[in-house]
Amino acid sequence: MNRYEAPKPGGEARIRYLDGDFSVLSPGTFVRCAVTGQPIPLDELKYWSVERQEAYVDAHAAIKRHEEVQG
Repeated sequence: MNRYEAPKPGGEARIRYLDGDFSVLSPGTFVRCAVTGQPIPLDELKYWSVERQEAYVDAHAAIKRHEEVQG
């Protein structure tokens, strides 16, 4: 991101989730948890699924989604 692409205050980012990392596609300050809908500041983002390309607010949310998908 260059200095002309500063994130909008409070804006939602678009992210590509990778193994052990993520890439910002559209700048912003947060993403939303796929389970709870809670905003997750990018500097606090720790849990996501590469396969489903979605973020989770915490380990509980990640496990819940995994169990939902495994059915």
